[in-house]
Amino acid sequence: MVPRAPLWTSRRQAGLALAEAFVDCRGHGGDTTLVALPRGGVAVAAAMASILGLPLVTWSVRKVADPRWPELAIGAVAAGGVVVWRHGAGGRQRATSATAHGWLRDQELERQRRQRLFGDPPGDQLGGRHLIVVDDGIATGMTVKAALLSLRRVRPASLALAVPVVDREVAGELGRLVDRMVALAVVGDLQAVGLWYEQFEQLSDHQVLALLEGARQACDHPHLRHR
Repeated sequence: MVPRAPLWTSRRQAGLALAEAFVDCRGHGGDTTLVALPRGGVAVAAAMASILGLPLVTWSVRKVADPRWPELAIGAVAAGGVVVWRHGAGGRQRATSATAHGWLRDQELERQRRQRLFGDPPGDQLGGRHLIVVDDGIATGMTVKAALLSLRRVRPASLALAVPVVDREVAGELGRLVDRMVALAVVGDLQAVGLWYEQFEQLSDHQVLALLEGARQACDHPHLRHR
């Protein structure tokens, strides 16, 4: 059966559904961490954290795009100097243009700003832990691929990917980069992640910080969960 959009009212509802697939990790905060890709992934991961009782951190990554077509990712940059480019004809030309015009530099600066603001942990704090990487949806897969390659460098005990909706072709590629992948909907030719949600507003920095603080408080005080 082919899934039909929209499937969820909000990122939170999608996160609660994803949590059911990771019930085996519930209460394993001693060795397992949810790693959200800001901004949208934080809302999904915060909902998962409220059910699973796992610590939540961010791992900032930015897509690189031609300003004339800002929605189309031609590459992405993540911590540790990881840069990936969209494959296919013109890939090298895209990389050259993004570097020459400063698009790559601009996105790396924004990534660093978010890294500081959201408090991304140093890589050595994640080494040896089971990491569950969370985003709100994957179309081209550029940012998630960059994040996974970057996180592999910290030597986690295992690396999982949790996402509500993903493009079928991209899912095949990303699945080879992780030990476990859970996607609630795998669809062909995914054009816009937002179509799969009734509510898909862009989150502000303030909203992300509030979600992170709420998750921290719930982790410190388990009786606050599920509220």
